[in-house]
Amino acid sequence: MNNDKRRLILERLRENNPKPQTELNWSSPFELLIAVLLSAQATDVSVNKATDKLYPIANTPESILALGVDGLKQYIKTIGLFNSKAENTIKTCKMLIELHNSEVPENRAALEALPGVGRKTANVVLNTAFGWPTIAVDTHIYRVSNRTKLAMGKTVDDVEAKLLKVIPSEFKLDVHHWLILHGRYTCIARKPRCGSCIIEDLCEFKEKIYPEE
Repeated sequence: MNNDKRRLILERLRENNPKPQTELNWSSPFELLIAVLLSAQATDVSVNKATDKLYPIANTPESILALGVDGLKQYIKTIGLFNSKAENTIKTCKMLIELHNSEVPENRAALEALPGVGRKTANVVLNTAFGWPTIAVDTHIYRVSNRTKLAMGKTVDDVEAKLLKVIPSEFKLDVHHWLILHGRYTCIARKPRCGSCIIEDLCEFKEKIYPEE
């Protein structure tokens, strides 16, 4: 895909959604960090249902740490992998208190040092909470980037590197949200909704699917 076509795609996505937001509920960098940590291999809907009950009770490192692993599990037990996520969340809260004055660090290395926080989670926090032009590549973004030919790669890290290289600076802050939402609702895995796609004419996916007339 050439750069002119990439720009047209991005301009169209921006026109359709000028100020994209994450679908996770959060009101502080800490709430976002915990929500993203909990969202691994889980839907945003399931995470929101849990945090909507958890955050009114505990939404700081100290208050969640006070719940303990077993107490936290009662709030997040409907989320996949809740046992390990509870352990990591409690450890993360302890580290934030001891090493970062209970604040979420605006630093990639410090974020990735937290239990359960990998590159993707760090990218989401840096982008959404702190306004960094990072691009967190999940399964949706990996699929959309490869399928459309926007930025092709064999791994999520390859796709991230390619996106960072080919996406113009003016779009980098929001492209993560545009692509994840596009993959979640339009360019879905099994039967992409090509007939209702706003970038269908620009996409280079050869096996487009259209509803039967």
